[in-house]
Amino acid sequence: MKTVTSKMVLTDASRIMTEALVQSGADVFIGYPITPSNLFYAYSKERFPEFLAGPDEISVLQWMCGYSAAGKIPVTATSFPGLALMTETLNMAYMMELPMVLVIVQRLGPSTGSATTGAQGDLKFLDGIISGGLPLPIFSPSDFKDSWNLANEAVKTAVELRTPVILLTSKEMVMTQKGFDINLLKTLNRVNNPIKNFEPPYQPYKAGEDMVPPFVPLGNEELQARFNASTHDNDGLIRKGTPESLANTWRLREKLEKRIDEFFFYELDAEVGATNLVVSWGITSDASRDAVQAIRKKGNKISLLIVKTILPISSKIYEIIDSYEKVLFAEENMTGLYKEMIFGKRNNSKVKTATKFGGMLTPSEIEKMLFN
Repeated sequence: MKTVTSKMVLTDASRIMTEALVQSGADVFIGYPITPSNLFYAYSKERFPEFLAGPDEISVLQWMCGYSAAGKIPVTATSFPGLALMTETLNMAYMMELPMVLVIVQRLGPSTGSATTGAQGDLKFLDGIISGGLPLPIFSPSDFKDSWNLANEAVKTAVELRTPVILLTSKEMVMTQKGFDINLLKTLNRVNNPIKNFEPPYQPYKAGEDMVPPFVPLGNEELQARFNASTHDNDGLIRKGTPESLANTWRLREKLEKRIDEFFFYELDAEVGATNLVVSWGITSDASRDAVQAIRKKGNKISLLIVKTILPISSKIYEIIDSYEKVLFAEENMTGLYKEMIFGKRNNSKVKTATKFGGMLTPSEIEKMLFN
């Protein structure tokens, strides 16, 4: 049996994600520097086959749309103020069904807030960022291994489902360096974007059973590439409200919600006999893991759910939560934004929140709220 030796390095999640995105097939980084996503900008200059410095965030996403339409897989990284400027073009990319990956590094808001203080406060904004309430795939890494694996899944999902994808992280994870064994990271498969088989005649937005139309890049010499951000029919022509055009818009939701099992990732540490469950995501996951271990050492039974695919919400999340008597959501924001996405703002005697604004939750604070 071959022994795998460790290879310890001092690194951070921004470097790990950058490397994973490149190895997964993303081939151009387009960025405008903003704290706390600056390390992505710096590392991408070194690693991506092509790098462009945009004059502002609006231009960045416009350029990404052009590259994506030409068959490239573009990536950017920003924080809330930059994402706010990108929102109109993000909707355009969504409607045109252009594959791309956006890394969102959360920081304390509102507005410019505190650029050097982390947070988990962008969730509700992202939940409604696509007009009409359509879902946008959002992955949130809970540690360095997730940063590697979910970066790969983000590229894969973007290409296979023809959609922008969000990698949602936070300041502490991407800027905090620590020792890590990089030999724990698996080899990644490069994502290809070939033209899928289709039944003639070719129509740019006619989807098959997988609900995803074949992607034909600009410059194709055999087929006419057409991209349209307005309500359109299967030919990609603007149609205000025909059954075909409305069905095409409806399909944008269905291709994500009906295929959620293909890109739904979570970690469930279920203890037999436990009636209490801690639910967490992103940067708060490590504190939740430590809290659960401390609670168990005291002889109490408890389970832990780390959600890694935030949106669309899988029915599996509800099944897991419903199987416990009491649930505690641990999040670094004012009110428990993920909890509100699951249960709404109405108080529920079964549900508690352990939240913190302007600082990271500690394991002891999570434990205290669970038994308070």
